[in-house]
Amino acid sequence: MAERVQRPWGWFETLATGHGYLVKRLRISAQHRISLQRHHHRSEHWVVVEGEGVMTCDGRSFAAAAGSTLFIPSGGRHRAAAGSTDLEIIEVQRGEDLREDDIERFDDDYGRVIRSGLNL
Repeated sequence: MAERVQRPWGWFETLATGHGYLVKRLRISAQHRISLQRHHHRSEHWVVVEGEGVMTCDGRSFAAAAGSTLFIPSGGRHRAAAGSTDLEIIEVQRGEDLREDDIERFDDDYGRVIRSGLNL
């Protein structure tokens, strides 16, 4: 079983990794959301497998329900939010640099936006 990494919004675990790809399972708790963010070195493809909510990419919103998908290009500002139930997403990352620190946050409900060395 993969190790779960706890986050304020829920948790994620890595399911598979190989040259140029990484597959994660994200569980966003009901009424929570991940930060509005972008990545410079990877694209992501989200597949909703359980729950309901909203996914956004570059200012456009999409319903998140089992079976819905969203492609996020490298540099795309994106976010996922759970509705009244937990939202589970399988995330496939593609790119040459798949480090967890390739994240630029623009808005975050948990105080994790850092600009000019200050946590806003």
